[in-house]
Amino acid sequence: MVTEPYEQAATEKTPAVRLDPAAGTLVIHGCSIPENADRFYGPLYDAVDRYALHPATRTVVEVDLQYFNSSTSKYLLDVFKRLEDLHAARTSTVVLEWRHAADDLDMKEAGEDYRALLEFPVKLVTRRD
Repeated sequence: MVTEPYEQAATEKTPAVRLDPAAGTLVIHGCSIPENADRFYGPLYDAVDRYALHPATRTVVEVDLQYFNSSTSKYLLDVFKRLEDLHAARTSTVVLEWRHAADDLDMKEAGEDYRALLEFPVKLVTRRD
């Protein structure tokens, strides 16, 4: 049983988000400085929780943010932790592809921080802008 895709269009302050349960992909692109992070990320939590009931065998998370604020970093970690549970239970092999510009050391470091915090593979991918 595949749940419905979850999609959120990008705005000036929030990223585009697409969770495609059939493909086993979660893509987060853009800038994340929402005025109310709970209101933005709460529905994504719900979508990930629904996905976790019937996940794909492999889940690829692609994050490509030009900038994000400190509250976003906490919400992203919470999303990743939900997926980490799937990986630990072996119901889905989870991989995070953290994309960053070659000259953006802050974003590269953020990816390294997530790599240190998570129990599934985190690949740092240099974007060719």
